[in-house]
Amino acid sequence: MLATNFVLSTLIKPYPLSWAIKLLPMLLLIGVAWQLLKDKSLDGKFFIAGLVFSACGDFILDYDRVNWFIFGLGAFFIAHLCYLASLKPYIKKLNQAKFHIAIIAYIIYGAFMLTLLADGLGELFLPVVAYMSILLLMALATVLSEKSNAWLIVGGISFVLSDSLIGFDKFYMPIENVSFAIMISYYFAQFALLKGFVKAKS
Repeated sequence: MLATNFVLSTLIKPYPLSWAIKLLPMLLLIGVAWQLLKDKSLDGKFFIAGLVFSACGDFILDYDRVNWFIFGLGAFFIAHLCYLASLKPYIKKLNQAKFHIAIIAYIIYGAFMLTLLADGLGELFLPVVAYMSILLLMALATVLSEKSNAWLIVGGISFVLSDSLIGFDKFYMPIENVSFAIMISYYFAQFALLKGFVKAKS
């Protein structure tokens, strides 16, 4: 319900304190994660940290998306590092076809997006490339982790989709009401990652 309220509100933005409405679903997820994972060991704490840094990124990007974009990017960069740490250990022997397909698919997709966006990145080229790399690594980690399950994998894909829409809209071609699709895929990604992580831990 909280996520639905904000997603629908993107159709009438901007409005005062929109960042507060945007944060409510993430604060709820953080609360749920804290109750379920706080005593589950270090990887659970890393996952909670990933949610917290994501929430920080949400605030930054909504409060001042133009001037603070780089700081929001940094917050999500740290969030993905935390998710990567939470998904350890990783499978050592990658001799199954599904692993090869996942690795190749994410490499091709990353190269395609970079080619598409490169001319519009300007001075943000290096930060965006760094962020794209860590995002794709996080998504790939949901496949390569020993914790891997369908929820984690779908969460990683949905996160990539959400951020791809942001990049396409900001650096290539504006899309009308794109925030609606961005936030649906983003909130679903965070929910799916949490559900998948909890499933793996239990």
